[in-house]
Amino acid sequence: MRRQRNTKILATLGPASATPEAIDALFRAGADVFRLNFSHGSHAEHKARYDAIRAIEAESGRPIGVLADMQGPKIRLGRIEGGEADLVQGRRFRLDLDAAPGGAKRAPLPHPEVFGALAKGHHLLIDDGRVKLEVERVGDGFAETRVQVGGSISDRKGVNLPSTLLPLTSLTEKDLRDLSFALDLGVDWIALSFVQRPEDVADAKRLIAGRAAVMAKIEKPAAMQQIETIVELSDAVMVARGDLGVELPVEEVPGLQKQLVRLARRAGKPVVVATQMLESMVERPVPTRAEVSDVATAVYDGADAVMLSAETAAGDYPVEAVSTMSRVAEEVETDPLYGSIMDAVHFQPEATSADAITAAARQVAETISARAIVTYTTSGSTALRASRERPRVPVLVLTPRQDTARRLALAWGLHCVVTEDARDFTDMVDKACRFAQAEAFAARGERLVITAGVPFGTPGATNTLRIAWVG
Repeated sequence: MRRQRNTKILATLGPASATPEAIDALFRAGADVFRLNFSHGSHAEHKARYDAIRAIEAESGRPIGVLADMQGPKIRLGRIEGGEADLVQGRRFRLDLDAAPGGAKRAPLPHPEVFGALAKGHHLLIDDGRVKLEVERVGDGFAETRVQVGGSISDRKGVNLPSTLLPLTSLTEKDLRDLSFALDLGVDWIALSFVQRPEDVADAKRLIAGRAAVMAKIEKPAAMQQIETIVELSDAVMVARGDLGVELPVEEVPGLQKQLVRLARRAGKPVVVATQMLESMVERPVPTRAEVSDVATAVYDGADAVMLSAETAAGDYPVEAVSTMSRVAEEVETDPLYGSIMDAVHFQPEATSADAITAAARQVAETISARAIVTYTTSGSTALRASRERPRVPVLVLTPRQDTARRLALAWGLHCVVTEDARDFTDMVDKACRFAQAEAFAARGERLVITAGVPFGTPGATNTLRIAWVG
C-alpha cells in the first residue's frame, strides 16, 4: 500500500462514504487520513466509521490517521416569517434579540455576545456573503444596519462577521461533548474551528492534554493578526478557504494560502489546504480544469495534504474524487519544476543536534543517491523534521508507537511502519534495511541514510547519522 506521492490526501466521511466498503474503497483509491465532521452526524455514526477505519488499518498494515473536526461556534439568524424574506439594497435592517419571527425590516439574531462586539462600520455577511449589511448604530441588544448587498434571507442562515473580534471560545458546549467523545474514541487529530487568537489553541491543548494532536483551522481574518503565534502553538494548520473566502475579498485568499503554507513549512508543522478543491465532482465524474490547477497549485506550494469535503462526504463520485486528486499530486511531483521548487525552499535548521542531523541526512542522501532516508522516532518530532526538509528521496519512518504513526500519516512524504525500537547499532541497521526492502524502498546493494537517537528509545534525542548498504 505504498503511495507513489509525497502529498497526502485527507478525505471527509459522510452519507456517501458511510459503509466499511465505501471507506475501504476511498483508502485504496489514495486516502491517507479520514475526517469525521462533527458538524453533521451522530456519535453512533462517527463510531461506526472510526471502527471501519481501524479494521481497514489492521487488514492493510498501514497506519491511517483520523481527524475529528469540531463544529465551533456558529452565528445564525433566528426564524423568518414565512420562512423567507427579501432584503432590498439601501434599505435599513435591524437585528435584535427579540425572538419574534423576522421579515424584510428586522430579524432575530440570538447571540448577545455579537451586539457587545459590534461597532459602527462593521459588516455582517448572511448566507455565505450573499447578503451584506453595514452597521450604522449599535445599542443594548440590537444593531441598526444598512443593506449593502440585497438578497433573500431564510430561517437559521449563517452570519459571518469579518471585521469583528468576537468574545467567543473556539469550543462550544456541543464541541466539548464531541471532543470528549472523539478523544475516548481514539482519534489522532482534533481540528479547531473559529480560531481567532492564540488562547483558543492553548485552551484546547490544555483540555486535550496530549491525547490527540491539535490542528488550527485558519478561517477568520482575526487569526491572521497573530498567525505566527497560532502556528507555533498548533501541531498543524488548515487553510480553510471556504470561510476565508466569505470573510475576505476572494482575491486575497490565494496569497494567504501561499503565506500560510510557507509559514507552516518553516515551523515544521503539517499544513492542509482545504475546501472546494474538486467541488464539481460532487455531481460530475470529472473535475474542471481550473479545479485540477487548484489542486496542483497546493502541491507545488509544498502543502502536506489536500482535503476533500463534500466530494467524498456527500458526492456522487467519492472514489473518483480521491483517485483524481491522487493522480494530480503524482503528476505534479514528477515534474522537474516541482523538485526545483522544493529545493529552492529549505529553511534554516534550528541550532539543535536533531535539526542538524536531519538537514544533513537530506544532503547526504541526495549526494550519494541513496534510495531512502530511514528515521527512527518515538514522539514523531524527528520524522516531522525530515518531512520539513522536503527531500528528493522517500522517508521511511520506524516507530514503536502506533499513535505516532497515525498522526504522521498527515505529514508530507512520510511512510510509517510500527516496529520495536532498535536495541543497538547493528539492530538499527538491520531493521532499516529489512523494512526498506519489505516496503519496496530499496533493493539489495542500494544505500540508505539512517537517523536515530542514542541512547535508543529516547524521545527527541536524534544525534546519529549512518549510511548503510542493503544486504
